[in-house]
Amino acid sequence: MESELEDMNPDPSKLHPLESQPEPAHDDASTKDDRPLLKSDANRMSSSESIEELEKKFAAFVRNDVYGTMGRGELPLVEKFLLGISLVTLLPIRVVLAMIILLFYYTICRICTLFSAPNRDEERSRRISRIWEGGKGRDCKNEGRDQSAEPERPGAIISNHISYLDILYHMSSSFPSFVAKRSVAKLPLVGLISKCLGCVYVQRESKSSDFKGVAGLVTERVREAYQNRSAPTMMLFPEGTTTNGDFLLPFKTGAFLAGVPVLPVILRYPYQRFSPAWDSISGVRHVIFLLCQFINYIEVKRLPVYYPSQEEKDDPKLYACNVRRLMAHEGDLVMSDIGLAEKRVYHAALNGNNSLPSVLHQKDD
Repeated sequence: MESELEDMNPDPSKLHPLESQPEPAHDDASTKDDRPLLKSDANRMSSSESIEELEKKFAAFVRNDVYGTMGRGELPLVEKFLLGISLVTLLPIRVVLAMIILLFYYTICRICTLFSAPNRDEERSRRISRIWEGGKGRDCKNEGRDQSAEPERPGAIISNHISYLDILYHMSSSFPSFVAKRSVAKLPLVGLISKCLGCVYVQRESKSSDFKGVAGLVTERVREAYQNRSAPTMMLFPEGTTTNGDFLLPFKTGAFLAGVPVLPVILRYPYQRFSPAWDSISGVRHVIFLLCQFINYIEVKRLPVYYPSQEEKDDPKLYACNVRRLMAHEGDLVMSDIGLAEKRVYHAALNGNNSLPSVLHQKDD
């Protein structure tokens, strides 16, 4: 579920080091990554590298929970017992409840789009957004915001990216529009819901001529959300991929091109057994273990709306860099200089594939 919108600068030679890696969500559309995979001394990976060495090099993507690397670690006897109980009790119940909620969302969206195509009528997207906002709930810890005060209107919500759960939280909190992979629009049930949200779809590794059009559309949406309170806010993940929750990767500039205020949001998932972070574990395994965990926690820290200076408006890279530093400081996050390319190398090494060129440029599904 990662969503992303890559740096919109068409000249790779002018890219700032912080904005040079692609891919959660979940913020920036991507093209091919033109920078080295790693730092200059690491353009090849020895097949004999130990897990410990890999974990030091790719610390932002390392799992530190009971389930270990890739969720395949040797579990204690107590954990095996708890997992077995959850597999036959919690898992079926939660799967059924999730499907009921998904079908409910889908039904509302289907009713709202009976006589017109979804993702075409902006006013309809706003009406659907207001319907959801009227019935939303918050069962999480919110810090740094006066709930009684009228919130200032940002052009975009900027969040660190840890899991696909980030999207579920932000949907329940503000029902924004997202930047999503084009394949999301074709998914059963979820595809229609994403269209009704007014999502912007991108083809991550495409060099098509509509890349600038996507960048322009996102910038336009961000400006409109800032100027018009009835327009849905854009939700962007400028890191471009997920981490283990302890690090903050370099920001791409797509969310900052409009030069309007943004709302930084910092997410954390406290855990004792299984970490909800989607880092080096497969999707199916992650969903099963997550649903088998008795309680999953989320902590949310909303910072004040960040108003850019004139210098930041003129330089989106500076704007992105300053917001990133603020979020790292306020969220006690470690700033890392690696990104999606290194994540792919790490995943390939864990799976025994050390062919770096093919790993870097493999197609994202």
